[in-house]
Amino acid sequence: MKLLQVCCFALLVASLTASPSVRAEDFALRNGDTVVFLGDSLTAARTYGKFIENYTLLRFPNRKVRFINSGFGGDTAEAGLKRLERDVFAHKATVLTVAFGTNDIGWGVYADEEHKRKYLDAVRGIVTACRERGVRVYLCSAAVTAADPGKSEDSFLQKMCDEGMALSKSLGGEAIDVQRSMREIQKRVATWNEKVPAKDDSKKDSLHVADGVHLNDLGQLAMAFAILKGLGAPADVSTATIDFAESKLLAANGCEVTQITREGERLQFTRLDAGLPFNHGIFFALHYRFVPVPSELNRYLLSVKNLPVGKYDVSADDRAVGSFTAAQLSEGVNIASTTANAWQPGGPWNAQADALVHLTNARSELAVANLLGRLHLTTNPLIEELAATTQPTNERLEELQRLVARPRPYRFVVQPAKK
Repeated sequence: MKLLQVCCFALLVASLTASPSVRAEDFALRNGDTVVFLGDSLTAARTYGKFIENYTLLRFPNRKVRFINSGFGGDTAEAGLKRLERDVFAHKATVLTVAFGTNDIGWGVYADEEHKRKYLDAVRGIVTACRERGVRVYLCSAAVTAADPGKSEDSFLQKMCDEGMALSKSLGGEAIDVQRSMREIQKRVATWNEKVPAKDDSKKDSLHVADGVHLNDLGQLAMAFAILKGLGAPADVSTATIDFAESKLLAANGCEVTQITREGERLQFTRLDAGLPFNHGIFFALHYRFVPVPSELNRYLLSVKNLPVGKYDVSADDRAVGSFTAAQLSEGVNIASTTANAWQPGGPWNAQADALVHLTNARSELAVANLLGRLHLTTNPLIEELAATTQPTNERLEELQRLVARPRPYRFVVQPAKK
């Protein structure tokens, strides 16, 4: 247990002061958008899409964005093109991400010019149709396979996807190089695995399940990270800097800080953020060893200057956030995912995000139930009742998602740590 707490603390606490260049207004998903994820079984797993959905809900609570998963196992870009009307345009999509490639070359069995041409022709058709409908389309390169990341840069799959991304750009669409982004993460995993003794191969990490193509949760997070970066997702949630000695606010970005009071070595203040950090459960943060979410997507910073030397407990709404030295707080700590108890979420924003995960999962399961009905109960009268019930239920779940993700004023306390 102690080792787990040390690992979580080391992973989650970051003293970060550099100011990223990406701003909230650069994020591609806008108020009123309907985002459709089009792809094969990696998309149909409904995992990376939910990460993107939760990030957007938490970080941009004032933007009403809808998310629809249109992944289908075994699909190719050619098959995706054929179902654009039913699975994309019928939903009145305004943004489309397209993720194909691996099936297009039969997991490498058909890595030839004929199948590349079919892929590129389908890409042309998808992007052109989207442009004609006013849909902003983002063509993603295929996710990495379990091939050696040091040797796969020149693979047929990467080169084919490079041509597809260039084609999309030439037609007025956008492109996100998911494969290269994931490969960098894959290299970090490989470096980590080198430290694992050969006899403990089962303890080695991977982005994939046993087949080397389908992604596990770590791989799905890596894919979501790549797409979010490609959509211009900003790193900063908000930043608050307070002077302890004078009990005054020095700077606030993305939040409002009020009611600053001090009694001896106990500092209190209220913080209301424009958006909240992305979290997905305590143990999920172990993935951050490889996927740089804290530094590149989730900087929720607190800085307290001129504290007397010592260690301080930080809490928000009576929830323990963590313990930090005066030097760490002076430099600035990223409290997005910190916790004083490895078995509990930290600040209230962390607990809100945990609740959001369950609501998003419920919405996803509802969509799957409706889909299975449409596919396999075509002559059963149940399907009509199910379809009629799904929409209002989904809308209510979306309302609950936004309710849970809405920022609220948190009362912070910074005081000497208990001995």
